[in-house]
Amino acid sequence: MSNKLWGGRFSKDTNVLVRRLNDSVEFDQRLWSEDIRASGAWAQALAQAGVLTSAECAQLEAGLESVRAEFTTGTFEFAAGDEDIHTAVERRLTELAGSVGGKLHTGRSRNDQVATDFRLWIMQACEDLAREVSGLQAALIESAAAHLHAIMPGYTHLQQAQPVTWGQWALSHFWPLVRDAARLANARGAAGVLPLGSGALAGTAFPVDRDALARALGFTSVSPNSMDAVSDRDFVADFLYAGAMIGLHLSRLAEQLLLFSSAEFGYVVVDDAYSTGSSLMPQKKNADPLELARGKTGRLLGNLHSLLVVLKGLPSTYDKDLQEDKEPAFDTFDTLLALLPVVAGLVRSLEVRPQAMAARLLPGLLATDLADELVKQGVPFRAAHGLVGVLVQRADRLGIAFTELSFAERQKISVHFTDEVWARLEFEHSLQRRAQTGGTAKAALEAQLMAARAAVRGE
Repeated sequence: MSNKLWGGRFSKDTNVLVRRLNDSVEFDQRLWSEDIRASGAWAQALAQAGVLTSAECAQLEAGLESVRAEFTTGTFEFAAGDEDIHTAVERRLTELAGSVGGKLHTGRSRNDQVATDFRLWIMQACEDLAREVSGLQAALIESAAAHLHAIMPGYTHLQQAQPVTWGQWALSHFWPLVRDAARLANARGAAGVLPLGSGALAGTAFPVDRDALARALGFTSVSPNSMDAVSDRDFVADFLYAGAMIGLHLSRLAEQLLLFSSAEFGYVVVDDAYSTGSSLMPQKKNADPLELARGKTGRLLGNLHSLLVVLKGLPSTYDKDLQEDKEPAFDTFDTLLALLPVVAGLVRSLEVRPQAMAARLLPGLLATDLADELVKQGVPFRAAHGLVGVLVQRADRLGIAFTELSFAERQKISVHFTDEVWARLEFEHSLQRRAQTGGTAKAALEAQLMAARAAVRGE
């Protein structure tokens, strides 16, 4: 018996180079569990539709469980003619269960079969990655809570801008992960539409209860159009987009921690367990996991792009181009599954140095506060902004910080620059005056921390 699921109308064997190009079993074999699960549900649906007898269904289910056991124990042997995982499973099922194995594919095409298997895989992959994202969220919350009010410079354009706290900074990387988790949930929801029963493109001719089939496999709905069902890969694009955004957020976190752990900053120390050394320079300690997090984002973005290019010109229902949907998804999953726990462990073990951060606070961080003080005296903000700019320029020319300008120098620029105003130019005062939701005041930070903890709990 041929291993092929097709071939009756062909007079020649497939060219060996074509087989090498066409076969996907090398990478889609990781769908074996989903294929067996969906095949078991399909056997039950065929029995309920009267296509199979109960004895035949039981025979198929027993055979499928035997195939599952071989995969689980690592004893399954692929044959030379196994084109893909679907061919391999059906071939082995027929070897174990006999000719009844040939009835399993009744009313089913590999088009709706692979779409079903892949949706099941994506649904589980979203759940697995969401757990890892949650682990990194927890690490950021722990770090934020430990140094919630530790003052540090805040940056825009990599230039000191206004004072913030470590807690504010750490939580600024937490909230993007909340959006990432939502994207994973959306991708899982998009995958939760059952295509099985759509056949090759026109639907199945047998009275299969697709709603019952959906419930049995954990789908939330059934596809409304059989042609769309076998060609839809939006759910894969959603998954890859969610993965690309996670990578992007990991890269931004990694870049800042690389800067903060450098000698020039010294705000944090990366634990030895999450560092590597140099083969030449004995003193070197490199935060390679952060560099890899930054670097691997390129492949995550590439995976999304490659699928979108594949999809953009497809003319019909199922086309062989769609075989290119799996490797990007598998790679994105594997990459993030390796990265996320490492980055979480690095953040959790990070040594934060509040004294080093405080030592880097420059007086210029208070320039905005000075403008705000003038506004309180009735000066329009744009005018206040200009006056403070002139003050800073004068200080630069004298080679001192603007806070060190004498009363006389200040008065030359504006009578509003009084000693009373100067007395309020303190970093702590700057933090506490920003008490609105999301700000740096103690109460606002504590409320934000509580909100972050609630978000992780799903509240």
